[in-house]
Amino acid sequence: MKNPLHKRLPREIRSEFGKYIVIFLLMVATIGFVSGFLVADNSMLLAYQDGFEKYNIEDGNFRTADRIYRSQREDIEKLGITLYENYYIEATLDNESTMRFFKNREEINKVCLMKGELPKAAGEVAIDRMYADNNQLAVGDTITGGERSWKITGLVALSDYSCLFQNNSDSMFDAVKFGVGVVTPEEFDTLNQDKLQYNYSWKYEQEPADEVEEKEISEDLMEETGKIVSLESFVPRYTNQAITFTGEDMGGDKAMMIMLLYIIMVIMAFVFGITISNTIRKEAAVIGILRASGYTRRELISHYMTLPVLVTLAGALAGNVLGYTVLKNVCAAMYYGSYSLPTYETVWNAEAFLLTTVVPVLIMLVVNFCVLRQKLRLSPLKFLRRDLSGKKQKRAMRLSPHIKIFSRFRLRVIFQNMSNYLVLLIGILFANLLLMFGLLLPSTLAHYQTEIQENMLANYQYMLQVPMGAMTGSKLEELLNLLTFYAEVRTDNETAEKFSAYALNTLPGKYKSEEVLLYGVEKDSKYVTADLGDGVYISSAYADKFRIRPGDTITLKEKYEKDEYSFTVDGIYDYTAGLCIFMSRDKLNETFDLEDDYYSGYFSDTPITDIRKKYIGSVVDLDALTKISRQLDVSMGSMMEMVNGFAIMIYIVLIYLLSKIIIEKNAQSISMVKILGYTNWEISRLYILSTTIVVVICLLVSFPAERAVMEVLFREMMLSSISGWITMWVNPMIYVQMFGAGMVAYAVVALLEFCKIKKVPMDEALKNVE
Repeated sequence: MKNPLHKRLPREIRSEFGKYIVIFLLMVATIGFVSGFLVADNSMLLAYQDGFEKYNIEDGNFRTADRIYRSQREDIEKLGITLYENYYIEATLDNESTMRFFKNREEINKVCLMKGELPKAAGEVAIDRMYADNNQLAVGDTITGGERSWKITGLVALSDYSCLFQNNSDSMFDAVKFGVGVVTPEEFDTLNQDKLQYNYSWKYEQEPADEVEEKEISEDLMEETGKIVSLESFVPRYTNQAITFTGEDMGGDKAMMIMLLYIIMVIMAFVFGITISNTIRKEAAVIGILRASGYTRRELISHYMTLPVLVTLAGALAGNVLGYTVLKNVCAAMYYGSYSLPTYETVWNAEAFLLTTVVPVLIMLVVNFCVLRQKLRLSPLKFLRRDLSGKKQKRAMRLSPHIKIFSRFRLRVIFQNMSNYLVLLIGILFANLLLMFGLLLPSTLAHYQTEIQENMLANYQYMLQVPMGAMTGSKLEELLNLLTFYAEVRTDNETAEKFSAYALNTLPGKYKSEEVLLYGVEKDSKYVTADLGDGVYISSAYADKFRIRPGDTITLKEKYEKDEYSFTVDGIYDYTAGLCIFMSRDKLNETFDLEDDYYSGYFSDTPITDIRKKYIGSVVDLDALTKISRQLDVSMGSMMEMVNGFAIMIYIVLIYLLSKIIIEKNAQSISMVKILGYTNWEISRLYILSTTIVVVICLLVSFPAERAVMEVLFREMMLSSISGWITMWVNPMIYVQMFGAGMVAYAVVALLEFCKIKKVPMDEALKNVE
């Protein structure tokens, strides 16, 4: 025999259709977005990993000062590798960006054509798809550089540039002002050959078993190759950020997205719990009769849990369908907005289905079971008497008679609905936390750019590059080569000031090891204005990131060696653009056994033009220092808009559901005051204004709490996501925007609740009269 209680379910859905459809839509949106993200993340990660074999990605590359002769090539390949030419030429375009031109690849680091076609004639180019998007370029457009121009025939992804790092030493890639492209061999030969870089890629004949073995093999390879040719750079694949950064970063957001889903599910489960509690209060007499008629507590718990579980299951299934069809493309677009990834195929992800369907249903089951078990523990007699307190009834809180009647009434409404308002507070805290994150990041990045501009060490920092060939051979040859090098890098620029530099890495731990640049500056430096003496200062960015204070001891290590160095911090220098250590040039040269007059770069207020480009490893200027913030803004800008919209949606849904429950709970009282002659507007002042007061208080209380939580979350994000440091900065206008968005969203809900009050009939007061 079928359970007759099941016949009540369709009727309850019809009577509470608004509530269930709102919850259903929120779950579809939440689960759909998370499901789409997990599917896109997994599918694109597989495409990235499969690309190593599919596109024959190099095991490393090196650059030489001159073209390798056939005999030299044969000697190098005897070391157990196969060499491939991968020359490139860089050109500055009229939009102030740099384009790195390659010949179309057919053997190594193959090209994935995303749109259009590969170039076939002179004056044609296929450029990186992400660079094109960031610079509003499309197939058919033309890019120009001086007197040269190229027609864009296609958009591509170069397998060895999944992340657009111009230099492997850069702290952040830049897909706005740096791009890569391929041209025909004939077109390549027409480019400025004075800028030709002799870059060679290699593949091992026998792949190393792991990264440890790869490191050992690559170090031996570098040493032996340096004896054959003059090396200018040497980058094994495991250290090549343009290849590895994407794989290390992808999947990192998975835990955050899953946590977001579960927090929302718990909040919605408690909303269901409050809704059920309200239903039990309204149907107390019916429940008493059912219990007296023989229905067990288990059967009633099962009945009242049915709709929440069905709505959750339906929302999860619909959300997964939406995630696999529409929202996976939205989430994939977020990845394509950051990385130059090849095309991917959607792969079924059983884990995503489990996490977004089974787990939310289990959360709903557990929370609602606990609520119902607590609510239905009373005897049938108590339900028949509508005595649901479960303990001796307490007297109402005494309110001063000096308080006006309307104010006392509102206070009573607030006190009677404290449990509802508590859930509302939690919901507002969570929604506002998301909203704050969405508003905070763009504001922080903008402030970071302004801050860097104000406390740059110098307008230009020139890092000199000693050709690797100069460091090979006998001691006498090395000395002569270095003397020649220093003669070539002298400058007559009057604003130039020498400094020495050395790079070490932080010790590996919870977070990845990061490079720290040690500056050795002149004693009376006009660029680093600190009384260093024989002491060691660290940048404020370094101090903030690792919470270091004067007197602390820091330990750093060589990047590829076991040697460690410890320094006692004597002070903190106000410099936010990087993780740096400052000391005198004499002290740095002595610490690392360098020559007394050794230097590795220049600070300068004006461009240095009298040093050959081959000797300049990198130039650090405002554009380079703001690369991190610029790229984060481009990569995460669209995501922040989605976060803001999602936060407001959660906020509206929670306020709507909870204020609806409060109106329904007080329907009999509302009907009574209508009989007494109060207008709908006056009744709204009693009930809606009560909720308004609570919402305003919750909003104001949430701000300091969210600030404290956001400092922890922002710090964790910065520690795990980027090299370098960006200090969190909260613009006071963010609080105004959050409060304004909250009140506008609440105004929409209040209008809906006013309509709800208008629909409460006067005969409601005659029902359930005890």
